[in-house]
Amino acid sequence: MKKPKILITNDDSIHAPGIRKLISIMRQIGDVIVMAPDSPQSGMGHAITVATPLRIKQIAKEIGYEEYSCNGTPVDCVKIAEKAVLHGKPDLIVSGINHGSNASVNVIYSGTIAAAIEGCIEGVNSIGFSLDDYSWDADFSHVDEYIKKITLEVLDKGLPKDTCLNVNIPALNKSPIKGIMVCRQAKACWDEAFEARKDPHDRDYYWLTGVFHSDDLAEDTDQWALKNNFIAIVPLHFDLTAHHNLKTLSEYDWKI
Repeated sequence: MKKPKILITNDDSIHAPGIRKLISIMRQIGDVIVMAPDSPQSGMGHAITVATPLRIKQIAKEIGYEEYSCNGTPVDCVKIAEKAVLHGKPDLIVSGINHGSNASVNVIYSGTIAAAIEGCIEGVNSIGFSLDDYSWDADFSHVDEYIKKITLEVLDKGLPKDTCLNVNIPALNKSPIKGIMVCRQAKACWDEAFEARKDPHDRDYYWLTGVFHSDDLAEDTDQWALKNNFIAIVPLHFDLTAHHNLKTLSEYDWKI
């Protein structure tokens, strides 16, 4: 039986422990091609590089495994892997494992999830994986069987057209994971601020800070799932049209 061709990327960089764990799991499933940023790209969203040249560096190549780094964004990595290395589409794209939650509104900013959405745009089954632990030394020891199960299920059944998966896994704690929930994105936001500081030359600079809060207490959201020790799977699509408002807005007087 032919092994599936799996493309792996992330936004924490080629050096992140999270992508190392994801590589080890995917190599049990198929032939793996890694194309990941050579430096951290968190918060880049769906950014692409258009004003500077992209460069890739081969790190490893053996039967069933190739690894490259790229000086671009996570979305750049997906594009250049398909066009310059694979010369075609993989069977699956997996992104992560991100160090930190990409639940709720975080999905908008995440380079990890943007890479999965880019795969979705390209018509490739794609999954973004995140762990609800922002530490570089996060413990990924409990994720293997769940990531493998989710990946094999997607490879077996596929995903609906124009849909990818945002998967968030609870951080390791004293309680076992209760299961996997397919749920919706919670309505939440960041209460942001810019902390003013001085550099050594007495010049002002600002550091983005914020507190994440949600008034969405329903039990069908990704935030609820994580807080209650479930793995949250949210199906995403790239059509940003507010379909439910089309009729309302069409009734406005747009005549000049």
